[in-house]
Amino acid sequence: MVEASPEMQKYFEELKKEVQKQHNIATKARSKGYDPAKTVEVKLAENMAERVVGLISVLAPQIEGSGTVERIIELEKKYGALDWRVSLQIALEIAQEKFCKFKTKEEAIDIGIRTGFAYSTVGVVSSPLDGFIGIDIKKRTDGRGEYFCLNYAGPIRNAGGTNAAVSVLIADYVRKHTGYDVYDAQEIEIKRFISEIRDYDERIAPRQHKPSDRELNFLFQKIPVEIGGNPTEKIEVSNYKDLPRIPTNIIRGGFALMCTDCIPLKAPKLWKQLSKWGKEFEMEQWDFLEEFIKIQKEDKAKGQGGAKQNQENKILPNYGFIADLVAGRPVFAHPLCSGGFRLRYGRSRATGYSACAIHPATMQISNKYLAVGTQIKIERPTKGCALTSCDYIEGPIVKLEDGTVLQLDTLTKAKEIKNQIVEILYFGDILISYGDFFDRAHQLIPAGYCEEWWQKELEKAIVNTFGTLDLEKTADLTEIPSDKIERLLKKSQTKIHAHSAVNLARKLRIPLHPAYTYYWSEIEQKDLLKLLEWIKHAKTIKNEKEAIEKLVLPNKKEEKRILEILGIPHIEPNKEFIVLEKEHAHAFSITTGLIDKGMQSAIDIMQQNTSKTVLEIINIISPVTIRDKSGIFIGARMGRPEKAKLRKLTGSPQVLFPVGEEGGKFRCFQSCLDAGKINAEFPVYYCTNCDKQTILPVCPICDKKADKRNYCKECSKLYDTLECPTHGKCNSYYKQNIDIKPIFDACLKKIGMQNYPELIKGVRGTSNKDHIPEHLAKGILRAKHEIFVNKDGTLRYDMTQLPITHFKPKEIGTPVIKLKEIGYLKDINGKELTSDEQVLELKPQDIILPDCDKSPDEGAAEILMRSVRFIDDLLINLYGLGPFYNAKSPVDLVGQLFLCLAPHTSAGIIGRLIGFSKTQGFFAHPLIHAATRRDCDGDEACVSLLLDAFLNFSKSYLSESRGSTMDAPLVVTTILNPAEVDDMAFNVDIPASYPLELYEGAMEMKMPWDVKIKQIGQELGKIGQYEGMMYTHDITDMNETVRCSAYKTLPSMEEKLKGQMDLAEKLRAVDTTDVARLVIEKHFLKDTKGNLRKFSTQQFRCVSCNEKFRRPPLSGKCKCKNSKIIFTIAEGSVVKYFEPTESLANKYNVAPYLKQTIDLLRQRIEGVFGKEKEKQMGLGEWFG
Repeated sequence: MVEASPEMQKYFEELKKEVQKQHNIATKARSKGYDPAKTVEVKLAENMAERVVGLISVLAPQIEGSGTVERIIELEKKYGALDWRVSLQIALEIAQEKFCKFKTKEEAIDIGIRTGFAYSTVGVVSSPLDGFIGIDIKKRTDGRGEYFCLNYAGPIRNAGGTNAAVSVLIADYVRKHTGYDVYDAQEIEIKRFISEIRDYDERIAPRQHKPSDRELNFLFQKIPVEIGGNPTEKIEVSNYKDLPRIPTNIIRGGFALMCTDCIPLKAPKLWKQLSKWGKEFEMEQWDFLEEFIKIQKEDKAKGQGGAKQNQENKILPNYGFIADLVAGRPVFAHPLCSGGFRLRYGRSRATGYSACAIHPATMQISNKYLAVGTQIKIERPTKGCALTSCDYIEGPIVKLEDGTVLQLDTLTKAKEIKNQIVEILYFGDILISYGDFFDRAHQLIPAGYCEEWWQKELEKAIVNTFGTLDLEKTADLTEIPSDKIERLLKKSQTKIHAHSAVNLARKLRIPLHPAYTYYWSEIEQKDLLKLLEWIKHAKTIKNEKEAIEKLVLPNKKEEKRILEILGIPHIEPNKEFIVLEKEHAHAFSITTGLIDKGMQSAIDIMQQNTSKTVLEIINIISPVTIRDKSGIFIGARMGRPEKAKLRKLTGSPQVLFPVGEEGGKFRCFQSCLDAGKINAEFPVYYCTNCDKQTILPVCPICDKKADKRNYCKECSKLYDTLECPTHGKCNSYYKQNIDIKPIFDACLKKIGMQNYPELIKGVRGTSNKDHIPEHLAKGILRAKHEIFVNKDGTLRYDMTQLPITHFKPKEIGTPVIKLKEIGYLKDINGKELTSDEQVLELKPQDIILPDCDKSPDEGAAEILMRSVRFIDDLLINLYGLGPFYNAKSPVDLVGQLFLCLAPHTSAGIIGRLIGFSKTQGFFAHPLIHAATRRDCDGDEACVSLLLDAFLNFSKSYLSESRGSTMDAPLVVTTILNPAEVDDMAFNVDIPASYPLELYEGAMEMKMPWDVKIKQIGQELGKIGQYEGMMYTHDITDMNETVRCSAYKTLPSMEEKLKGQMDLAEKLRAVDTTDVARLVIEKHFLKDTKGNLRKFSTQQFRCVSCNEKFRRPPLSGKCKCKNSKIIFTIAEGSVVKYFEPTESLANKYNVAPYLKQTIDLLRQRIEGVFGKEKEKQMGLGEWFG
C-alpha cells in the first residue's frame, strides 16, 4: 500500500472496489463466449512491477505468477524505484531462467532484455514489445566466440532517447554475464553504419542530433554490442552494400534512431550513472563514454568555428520555434521582440508540467486563434506548451482606431473593442512555472516587474522596518488601512490608487507598484529627451486635494508614439490633445519628476547621465524606485489547435466485422444484404447443433458454442487439429463466401431488434493474425446509438492534455451535493463545502472531461451518454445481464471510472470522472498525465469507459503489423503511485507563492536549482504526497475564455491565412515580411514542389472499384465495368497554393531571390500543365 493519509487511503480503496466490481461484471459477460477470449484481456496492475510483467506477458505468458513481480519489488528496496540497476539485474535473472523456463536460451535472453527495458520505461510504452524487436547471435570474424546484435524498429522512439539507450546497457549486461563476447566491428562495417546514418538524415528524416563522423567512428569501434534493425524504408544505402554480417542493403530506421538521438545524444546521462556504479556491476567496457563525451565537446567547439561559448548571462534570440512555420497558424512574437509575451513566473491551478497560461483577453484579440488547449511553440524555456487562461496576470495593451491606448484586463472589455484595434503594443503576460525551467535545466531569466514580486518586496520592507510583519504600524506610517495592506499582500489582483502606491514606495523605500510602472527599457535616450521636452508643455488638471487628475499634452505624433511604447494608457479626444487620466496622470507625473523636480531639472539630469540607460536615468529623476517592467519577452507561434473529438478509424466503422467488396463505398452491411453475401477472410468454427459451419465461436443461429476448425489451403479441407496429416500446419481462417442474411437476422433477434439502423458500417477486411471478427450484434447496437469503434474494439475520446490541481464546482458543472457524495467535503482552507465558488484540491485520479459548445466536434458528455446506453444495451441484450450505468443525464456519469491512455503507450491508468468543463481540454492531475508518460506541451490522450475496455477490448483484434500494441490497453494501473510515474512530474512546483530569491536569482540568471522551491519530488514517499499542493495564481473561472480556436472554425485556408497575416500586421512584436517569407518558403513552396514531383510519378484509379494502376491500361478503361480511369493527384492539388504564394510575395515585398524562385516554379508548372488563359480570381486576389 502506498503512503497516504487515511482519507486518501479510503479514496483508493473505493477505486479498487469499483474496478473489481466492473471487472467481475465483464468476466461474467465474457464467460458466455461471444468474444475472442472468455476472460477480461485488460490486465490489472497495482504497481509498476505488475505493470511490467503484465506488458511482457503478451509475449511470454509464463512470466506471470513466476515471482518476477516480487523480485522487482525486492530490487527496488535495494536500489530504489526506477533505478537502472533494477532493470539490469531483473533482465539477467530472467535470462538465467530463475523464474520460469523458456524454449531456448536465446528466448530467455530476449525476454530478459525486454523485461528490463519495460522497467526502465515504467511499464507504460510498447517499445519493449515493438521497438526492440529481438537479438541475433552472430559470430566474430576471428572465430573467438559469438556476440549480440540488438535489432530495433521505429516504435523505439516512444521509449525516449535515454531509455532507448539504457536498453543497450541492459542487453550488454546480460551478454557479459551469459558468456557472450564483445562485438568486433570491422572498418568497412563502421563506414556502412556512418553512411546509413547520413542517408537516413538526408533522404528520409532529419535527426534532432547529428553526431560527427569522428564521434560515430569512435562509438562503433568501442561499443560492445552491434546495433541493428529491420529494413524500414524503400531506399537502399548509397554505399557499402552486401556486407556479410549486415543482412540488408535497405536503410534501417530503428538503427538510425538509436545511433543519433539515443546513444550519442544521451551519452552524458549514461556516463553520469555508470560512473557511480559501473564498476560494481562490472560494466567497465563502457568506460569509453568518458572519452566519447570529450570528443563530442571538441567536435561541437570546432563546429562553432572555434568560437567561445556565448558569454554567461547573455540571452540570445532563438529562432528554432518559427523555423517550420505553416500557413494559417500565426506568429505571435518574433524572438526577444519587444511587445511579445512578457515572462511572468508562477503556476496557476491549471498550469505547470509544460502548460502555460495567458490572459483571456490576449486569447480574444489574437483573432481567437489562441484558446484553452491550443499548443504554442515558444522560444524558451520549453519547445512547446499547451495554453490555459489566467485572469490574474496582465492582459494586452492595445491601440484603437481613435488613438486611445488601453490595457485590457477583462474578457468582456476585449470583446467590446476587438474590432477597433489597430495595433497590439504588448501582447500580455505568459505565466510559466519555475518547475518548467527546472525540468529543462534552463537558467532563470529576468521577469518583468509584477505584483507578486512587489508583494515580496513590500513584505520584506515591513519586516525590516518594524522587525515583524506589523500591519498596524505600517498603516500608521503610510496612512493606508491595515486591512487594505493585508489584501495587497495576499491577493495580487488588489487594486491600489496611484497616490497610495507612491506613498508606500516613499515611506517604505520599495519600488513603485507594477500597475504604475511603465516600459522604460523599451525607449531610447533620444525618446526620453523628446518626452521630457514635451511634458514641459503639459497642462495639469488637479482635484480638490491638489492631486493631478488629468495631464493634457499637445498632440505630437512622435511623442505620442513614445507614450505608446511606454505602455501608458491615454486618450486622443478629437485628435486634438493627448490626455492621461486619473491614476496614470498622477503616476506619470511623479515618475518623470514633473511634481517634485520640475521638467527642466529632469532634462538637466538626463543630459548629465548620457552613459546610463533610460531606466537608470528615470530612477535618478523619479523620487521613487522604478523597476524594469519588461524583463524578457518570449517569442511564440501557434502549434496544433486544441482537440476534443471522438476517434474514428478510416471509414468510421461501427464494428470490426469485414464486409469485403460487397460493402461498397460505404463499407456498410446494407450493401452486403443487397448482395446476399460477404466474400472475406473469416475464422472457421463448426456448430454441431446446427450441423453446419459458422464464423463465430458461439453459433449466431442457435446460440450454442461452436467448435474451432482449421483449414488446409493445399487440400481445401477442415480439420479439428492444428495440422493437416498431409501438408502440416493449417490456417485458422480462409477466404469464404458467407450468406450474411441469416447471421444478420439472428443477431437482430438475439438483441431484440426488429428494425435496424439505416447505416451499419464494418471494415473492408480484418488485419489481425487469425482474422477474428467482432460480434456483429455489437456493431448493430453501436449503430443504434451512433457511436464508432476503435481498432481494439473500444470507443475512444481524444483530448488535449491539460494539468489541474484545484477546481471550483461551478467550473465542472457538478452540484455541490454530488461532489460531497464522492468525497469532496472541504475546500483548500479546510472549510466545509457549501458553495460552487469554493476552491477544492483535486484528488489524484479524478479527471474533468471536455464538453465544449463552441467546438465543431461533439463534446464528451453527449458521446459518453450514448456510450453508456450502448454498454447497458449490450449487457442486457447480448450478454443477458442487468444494466450497469442507468444514466439519465451527464451528472449521472460523475463518479464513473475511465481508462486513460496516451498514444504509443500500452498501459493505462484508472481515472474517475468528477465533471465536465466547457473547454476542449482533458484536465487531470499532473501525476495522471505523468502516469500516461506524457506532459502537457500539446500532447493528447484518450479515455474509454472502463467497463467498455473490460468488455470489448481484445488483443485478437490487433493487427499483425509491428507497432500494433501501441495505443492498446494491455495493462491498466488501478492505484497511482507518484514514485512510479514519469519523473518529469517530480519537478512540478507546489508552493502558494514564490520567494523573493527567485526574482533576484532570475536577475542574476542563476540556475533553477540555486533557488529552493517546494516541488512534488520532495514529497515522494511521505504521507502527504498526494495532498497539500498549492498554486501561485488563481483563476476566476477557467471556462470564461476563448474555448475554441478560430483555426478549427474557419472553413478555408484563405480565411486562415488572412487571419494570420491580419494579426501579424497588428502585432508590434511581429515582422510581417518575415512571416510572409516563412509561409512561402516553409509551406507553400515545399508543398507545391512536392506535389508537382508526385504528379509526374502518380498512380491512376478506377472510379468504380478503386483499383490502382501504375500506368493506365491501353484501353483507357478498367476491366471491372469498363469504367473510367482518373488521376490520383489532380492539377488543383499541385497549384492550389501557387496564386496565394505570388500574392503574398508581392504584397509583403519579400526578397528578390525568393521572388525569382517563385518565377522559376511558375515556369515548371506551366511546363507541365500549360499556361492558363485566365487567372483563378478567387485565389489570385487573396491579398490584392
